[in-house]
Amino acid sequence: MILARLLSLESWKRGLWTIIRLVLIIGLSFVILYPIIQKISTAIKDKADLYSPIVVFIPEHFTLDNFKQAISIMDYWETLLNTFVLSSMTTIMTAASCAFAGYAFARLKFKGSNLLFGGVILTILVPPTTILIPIYMNLKDFTLLGLIPLLTGGKSLNLLDSYWPFILTSLTANSLKAGLYIFIFRQFFRGIPKEVEEAAYIDGAGIGSTFLRIMLPNAIPSIVTVLLFSFVWQWNDSFFTTTYLTSSKVMSTQLSSLPYNLQILLEGGATTNKDPFFMSMVQDTGILLAILPLVILYLFVQRYFVESIERTGIVG
Repeated sequence: MILARLLSLESWKRGLWTIIRLVLIIGLSFVILYPIIQKISTAIKDKADLYSPIVVFIPEHFTLDNFKQAISIMDYWETLLNTFVLSSMTTIMTAASCAFAGYAFARLKFKGSNLLFGGVILTILVPPTTILIPIYMNLKDFTLLGLIPLLTGGKSLNLLDSYWPFILTSLTANSLKAGLYIFIFRQFFRGIPKEVEEAAYIDGAGIGSTFLRIMLPNAIPSIVTVLLFSFVWQWNDSFFTTTYLTSSKVMSTQLSSLPYNLQILLEGGATTNKDPFFMSMVQDTGILLAILPLVILYLFVQRYFVESIERTGIVG
């Protein structure tokens, strides 16, 4: 009798925990998906649906005019190509440089390594706005430790409004969120048994060949994690991108200038109604177009992403 009551109590606990988990999952899914669903609903609405009291999510008049407007204003296809090239380029170089740095911190013991790694952790904690002005001034008057003025007769280089700031910061493991990537690689390399390296050293391999032939192939989960994080964060970055680039057509600059460009377009039309709600609708459509490639990317790589997160130093 007592055993039956205990079993019944345990079943009630399992059932209650299942309901709680279900409610939490539904609630989190709603919080994440609601903005996307709202933007999709807004993007396919006609202007007449904006003032209809019966229209909430499903419009009465479906239209693709908002997409056409946003694509035209953002010069979407060229912007998409430029953003993909920039994000891919910085992602590959950031992953390579951070992998080297992470391996050095994990396996190569040298004087001051702990202090340098503390600086890496500090880059994760310090907001980037605190170092924006010195970075901007260094890139505006780039001298490469005084070497460039010696070669050019005292003139420095202005690297702003080009891809060079992204290239240099990516190659030197100073790009966006690079401190986090170095930490991920360090944690993963520390988890690989030292006997693997010692066996390579016995066979005559040096540090470089051991890293490239032994350690790096075993670091595929961390590489996938860093590649995906770096690509998505660079794609969505507006802080550094709008600082370094002013005229190049990438998603961040086009989204930031979308309200201004839309206002100019509406002012140029004699019969166009400059409705603020319509302007907001086109802006939401532009945001949807900006995140759409990332959603498509996630649909294809979600399995690899989850597996790589589980096997990196982020957990455990």
